[in-house]
Amino acid sequence: MDDQNKNLILATVLSFLVILTWFLLFPPQTPVPATTDPATASATTGTATPAATPAAGDATLLATSAAAEVPRITVATPRLAGSISLQGGRIDDLLLTGYQTVLDGTEDVRLLTPIGGGGHAYYAVYGWAAADGLSPQAVPGPDTLWAVDTGTDLTPDSPVTLIWDNGAGLVFHRTIAIDANYMFTITQTVTNSTAAPVAMAPYGIIARHGREATPSNYLLHEGVVRMSDGRLQEINYGDMPDMDPDARGTPADVIEVAADGWIGFTDKYWMTTLIPTPGRAFRSTVRYLPATDILQTETVYATETVAPGATIAVATQLFAGAKEWEAIRDYQSAGIAGFLDSIDWGWFFFLTKPMFWLLHHLHALIGNMGWSIIALTLVIKALVLPLAYKSYVSMAKMKELQPEMEKLKEKAGEDRQALQSGMMKLYKDNKVNPAAGCLPILIQIPIFFSLYKVIFVTIELRHAAWIGWIRDLSAPDSSSLFNLFGLFPWAAPAQGSILALVFLGILPIILGVSMWLQQKLNPQPTDATQRMVFAWMPWIFMFMLGSFSSGLVIYWIANNIITFSQQYAIMRGHGHKPDLFGNITASFRRAPAVATTATTANSANTDKKPRGK
Repeated sequence: MDDQNKNLILATVLSFLVILTWFLLFPPQTPVPATTDPATASATTGTATPAATPAAGDATLLATSAAAEVPRITVATPRLAGSISLQGGRIDDLLLTGYQTVLDGTEDVRLLTPIGGGGHAYYAVYGWAAADGLSPQAVPGPDTLWAVDTGTDLTPDSPVTLIWDNGAGLVFHRTIAIDANYMFTITQTVTNSTAAPVAMAPYGIIARHGREATPSNYLLHEGVVRMSDGRLQEINYGDMPDMDPDARGTPADVIEVAADGWIGFTDKYWMTTLIPTPGRAFRSTVRYLPATDILQTETVYATETVAPGATIAVATQLFAGAKEWEAIRDYQSAGIAGFLDSIDWGWFFFLTKPMFWLLHHLHALIGNMGWSIIALTLVIKALVLPLAYKSYVSMAKMKELQPEMEKLKEKAGEDRQALQSGMMKLYKDNKVNPAAGCLPILIQIPIFFSLYKVIFVTIELRHAAWIGWIRDLSAPDSSSLFNLFGLFPWAAPAQGSILALVFLGILPIILGVSMWLQQKLNPQPTDATQRMVFAWMPWIFMFMLGSFSSGLVIYWIANNIITFSQQYAIMRGHGHKPDLFGNITASFRRAPAVATTATTANSANTDKKPRGK
């Protein structure tokens, strides 16, 4: 077996093993029916209340009862629709009008759900925690019934202000504003008309009353995400009950943030985040209440002392929406430190971040995400061309050295050491690196993983169409050989089923053919084992990648076609003309049978002894 074929087999097997390992560790998720979408699922909602009482700086949620008769304020923006309850001033009813639960669906994705709203309650609430002997009833909490002071509907052009008078000399206002995307600004104000100073701490809470179970996936973080003075921390939903207990015995994780930070819940595509004023200290808390299965993230400012006759105001922000890269980038540019890290870029963040940046700008120019992926492939191949060029040149030179290598084999005979020494000298004299053939595959591995991550986690690929039947680049190819790609009147097998894995779509088949054609730039190996490995490898990859996202398969096909063109041009430029048609036809010819009959017969006659008389 010559070294070039060894390198090709090594590179192919290495690539196969990496893809197989990735496929086993991070299998493509089975599509979840719309009724079990984490953002829209319906389930019985618990309404029990934690028993703890808040003290200064203790923002544990109190009563969480539903009150259907409580008035609401309408929320109407270009991106959001819903309402705010006057009970607690809860922001608890939000729909993302730009996103539907399923492709071509009419039901908008629900982000926040009120208690008793037909699903797992999920909302944001603000208030004040009493301090220094002030009665908890003297400050507004999660169940305080507010009144509208100014405004009617909440829009980007018209904030609303709520008012609550405790009847004992303290008047509280809460002004809620919203921009054209997903950012609320909440300004809490208190006026002290009493004769004595009062102390209290403003807080914000995001609460989830349980959540719909979703398939676990090691590729994606879902749960708490928070930034604390430049340090990003992630806590999975399933790990929240295992946090160390606080003084009251409830699982909690508390961090004192000196200047910049935020905290909230993140799902695959959606996020709610409490964002205190940059530069201001606060306490960041993750809490789990096991008695009620309530998950909370909290921010608490330092205790404020309000002098008699004085008024103080504190502001904070709330992000509630889709994790769109451009919107989150703009918020980071406006002063929210590290906000882009709320998107789970993974271990290869140094590749995924610039890769998505480039994909985003290509999409802005082209207007179609599928063609943008192909354009991204062209850019990537251009960037790695210097290394690939050296590799293909080395392979072409090894083809030129083939006759001399055959002479060495004849001369060395069974002396493997002499053969190895002669080949190394031959490589050295001709400046050929026999291992260079592995470089293109090795380079592709981190790029492949990074693009897989980009396609899997970024919302820009969700429900993004390419051409024809490819209407969601984040999902597998919807066509199927089962119904001859739609020509027969029956439906294709459900994604994730055994039939779907067997009856592939058009894109995976094109992928297999492109890999097979790339092999045909070189003649078939003479060794039978090598021939078998090369014969099966494209089709194994075809079935393995068949259930991956269409966007990733498009990248792989484009990569194969570009690689084929580059390798063909470089080999022609160095005097080696690949016999593509001959190599293809040779792969369909049966290997000639070894003629052993005559040899066996002669051997048998030779072994016969003459009869004695």
